[in-house]
Amino acid sequence: MEASALQALAGRKIVLGVTGGIAAYKAVEITSRLKKAGAEVHVIMTRGAENFVTELTFREISGQPVTTDMWAKVAHYHVEHIALANLADAVLIAPATANVIAKAACGLADDMLTTTLLATKAPVFVAPAMNTNMYENPVTQRNLRELAARGFHLIEPDSGMLACGVSGKGRLPEPADVVGILADFFAKGQELAGRKILVTAGGTIEPLDPVRYLGNRSTGRMGYAIAQQAANRGAEVVLISAPSALSAPAGVRIVRVETAREMREAVLREFPDSDIVIKAAAVADYRPKVVAANKIKKQEGEFTLVLERNPDILYELGQKKTHQLLIGFAAETTDVETYARKKLAKKNLDFIVANDVSEEGAGFGVETNRVRIFARDGQAWEYPLLSKMELGGIILDHVEKLLKAK
Repeated sequence: MEASALQALAGRKIVLGVTGGIAAYKAVEITSRLKKAGAEVHVIMTRGAENFVTELTFREISGQPVTTDMWAKVAHYHVEHIALANLADAVLIAPATANVIAKAACGLADDMLTTTLLATKAPVFVAPAMNTNMYENPVTQRNLRELAARGFHLIEPDSGMLACGVSGKGRLPEPADVVGILADFFAKGQELAGRKILVTAGGTIEPLDPVRYLGNRSTGRMGYAIAQQAANRGAEVVLISAPSALSAPAGVRIVRVETAREMREAVLREFPDSDIVIKAAAVADYRPKVVAANKIKKQEGEFTLVLERNPDILYELGQKKTHQLLIGFAAETTDVETYARKKLAKKNLDFIVANDVSEEGAGFGVETNRVRIFARDGQAWEYPLLSKMELGGIILDHVEKLLKAK
């Protein structure tokens, strides 16, 4: 990486978690490279890490006290794990063993590193390094997906000969590459500073009676990922969420709604002073014309339900927008490009993100997606199956390009 690109690390406070894997020796060079780039590095070592590299090594290279024991006398913090959590501009775990990944995914806090992880609101980068079979184990993959869904940044391990003598995926990337990923993050981190981004997420529900409702399969993962990525890039983010089991992303103001009409009211309230609006929610097109005051009882024969149209929020925003960038989604099962381009034009969007929800791994209720992006100037981009967090970053890359072009 060029020296100019590393300037984004100058003055940044990085908490580096080093865990008990043979790749811990690479963490020494990571510390050195961060320090040379002007970052302030605070190292937390797990008990396992002390079997591979010494506290003295990190202390000398970082120029900072090294934390190894949650119960030891603290160096200069009142409550050390909280102080480290609060001062961090980013937390990097490199190497990250299967054990610490599992503990982080479960929210355990039984040592200084996991306690700090639970307390920090800073972006967290996780660089797995382990035996190939351990990495590919379904439990490890599930834990990594859980961390990604919560906004952690996963650094893909390299493939090659491992210390155990097996060749496969699981090597910690080279220190220069790991540091480069952090530098790229901070270089982008200020791109959306001073911008207000309004994101909608989840599937609205329409009550039929006090017990039942009409809904859809949306979990909100795509919208929540976009909101987290926008907050990571310095934006003021308002997330208007239909019912979802997901936790609110860090640094995001969340407004919870249920019905399409409630979402419309909340969106119109936030819209005038928003700079970017990304409508990722699956809003119900119809609602029951009559909502029963009491539970509808089972009866013989057919049951007829009369529906009426809900407001088209995206179309309304397209007519009202002045300075805002407006981005929509098109979840289709056939003729994806045709329907997406029609929606793009009809609703006066700047670009639209389209996907075929009938494809495996690209529909509702999964942590991945495969999308195509269509712009109003006719350009189009197609992306492979990626995590929704990765796609959230790609969508914001397109937003940033439009902002620069304005």
